[in-house]
Amino acid sequence: MRVLDAARDLTCESGWDRVSLSAVAARAEVSRPSVYKEFGNRAGLGRALVIRETQEFLTGVAATLYPGLPNTRASLEAAVFHVLTEAERQPLIRAVISAAREGSDSLLPYLTARADPIFDAGQSLLQEWLRERCPDPDDQDIEVAADIAVRMTISHLILSTHPPRHTARRLAAAVLKLLDTA
Repeated sequence: MRVLDAARDLTCESGWDRVSLSAVAARAEVSRPSVYKEFGNRAGLGRALVIRETQEFLTGVAATLYPGLPNTRASLEAAVFHVLTEAERQPLIRAVISAAREGSDSLLPYLTARADPIFDAGQSLLQEWLRERCPDPDDQDIEVAADIAVRMTISHLILSTHPPRHTARRLAAAVLKLLDTA
């Protein structure tokens, strides 16, 4: 845990491009070989860091969805809004998004191209919630709706075109329209 905390702090301070395993080991007060042993390499450390932050982030999303608002659309909108606004408050997520917007994509692939654990966790959370909220859902429709919601929310984090409230409203409407519950 100390190693991931150190990696997180260094990334927030200087950006992932400047984080070395030596610096992480020194900050965590552990040996460099022990960091290599636990994470394999810098990419392994980056992946573990993003996964941990995502799990913590999704805990907040789950708290927004459950028990949630009585209205399904309002509840989903609140969850998307939570993601879009909370990402700006979380130092590591903000650092990754800011770096991506400025042209550095060093940690961005963990949120996009190599993000199976992240997408899977987000989609699983949303699929479970949609099954509880939507009458007689088709499993394939639920999977597609959750996939669209997660991918589009991440896309809007990186390339926002509208204020968070507007984006949340549109994404919630689109997802529930797909499920015929709008």
